Amino acid sequence: MCPRYIWSCPNPRALTASLPGPLATMSFIHVEKNSDFPIQNLPYGVFSTQDEPRHRIGVAIGDQILDLSVIRHLFTGPFMSGNQDVFNAPTLNSFMALGHNAWTEVRHFLQKLLAASEPLLRDNKELRDRAFVPQSKASLHLPANIGDYTDFYSSRDHATNVGIMFRGKENALMPNWLHLPVGYHGRASSVVVSGTPIRRPKGQVRPNDDKPPVFEASKLLDIELEMAFFVGPGNSLGNPIPIEKAHEHIFGMVLMNDWSARDIQKWEYVPLGPFLSKNFGTTISPWVVPMEALMPFVLPNPVQDPVPLPYLRDESNYAFDIKLFVSIQGEGMKDPVTICRSNYKYMYWTMKQQLAHHTVTGCNVRPGDLLASGTISGPDQGSFGSMLELSWRGSKPIDVGNGQTRTFLKDGDTVLITGYCQGEGYRVGFGQCSGTVLPAQ
Repeated sequence: MCPRYIWSCPNPRALTASLPGPLATMSFIHVEKNSDFPIQNLPYGVFSTQDEPRHRIGVAIGDQILDLSVIRHLFTGPFMSGNQDVFNAPTLNSFMALGHNAWTEVRHFLQKLLAASEPLLRDNKELRDRAFVPQSKASLHLPANIGDYTDFYSSRDHATNVGIMFRGKENALMPNWLHLPVGYHGRASSVVVSGTPIRRPKGQVRPNDDKPPVFEASKLLDIELEMAFFVGPGNSLGNPIPIEKAHEHIFGMVLMNDWSARDIQKWEYVPLGPFLSKNFGTTISPWVVPMEALMPFVLPNPVQDPVPLPYLRDESNYAFDIKLFVSIQGEGMKDPVTICRSNYKYMYWTMKQQLAHHTVTGCNVRPGDLLASGTISGPDQGSFGSMLELSWRGSKPIDVGNGQTRTFLKDGDTVLITGYCQGEGYRVGFGQCSGTVLPAQ
């Protein structure tokens, strides 16, 4: 039964029934020219306000948040009818679990609802006043309950750079790297939302190869420019997700900084890979950009040689032109200084290949699981996605202005990652992924 305040509005079922596809390009909500959040984007997030501390699901449009819990009754399409309460949940997990047909229906409905020509919400002041919250008055939270987190190592330029540093040019890539998406299981409990401070970790390090290890605060704290995607519907144990269907399980993308303690990592990573050097903090942006918003920016997949095994072969394009930037603002610095300009298109292994590989053993993934790209580096030094590469293992200080340099992060440094796809007259952005380094305890 519709709430009483709907009586003066057009029938939401009629609006839903008229949805052939996303047609709107202008919203009745004002959107600045270079905003990350035009009507072509509509990313999902979880927010609260001082007046209403309950965590709830919203969509970013301009400098506003549309509270989906307030308008959940309007979703009456075939895939959302009876499922409106997913927008009354404190996380996106239940909505992620509904699948790509429901995601598409919701997105198309929201684009129609927010269109400048649509009166349903535009002309209902009482509903509009309750449904919109200024982003400036909201606190943003982790968008999902992350059950499991996996980090891949899928940038060929990054893997080559690190290999050259530690093994030389002749052995830069390990023998398996061109045959499968290398990855490891990370720690989901320490994935935090943008703005959360990161404390410098302590651990075992071995500064001198001819002396025993010591326990101390990491001196080589680094960034890792990454992106990650959230899993939608999962798979049952023992049943892999075929690559032809992998896109149906990918909900959307976020920015990521997978902080790394290089000195701890160097001592611990043989033979099983990163452990304490990565488990102290991973930062993600709060807004999840749906894959449909990114499809206008899809690119041909990279040429892979040798040709992957059949379960990894993908005939559909699933690389994306996403411009990425990393900036640092240290204590006493007036403005952030950009130290990296990269692009997600440099990835060698695609998200579909990562998901198909992850589940080919029958491993079951679940709604809200997070799968990360690994450090994203491009072919030139300005596009390297870690300070390890930018400073070439500390041998080339990075200029951050006013006579200051960095090889690795100092206490008090704030790292800011941003990214967007540039359309004709609009951009589809991700907001901010930021964190400030606190001193070790």
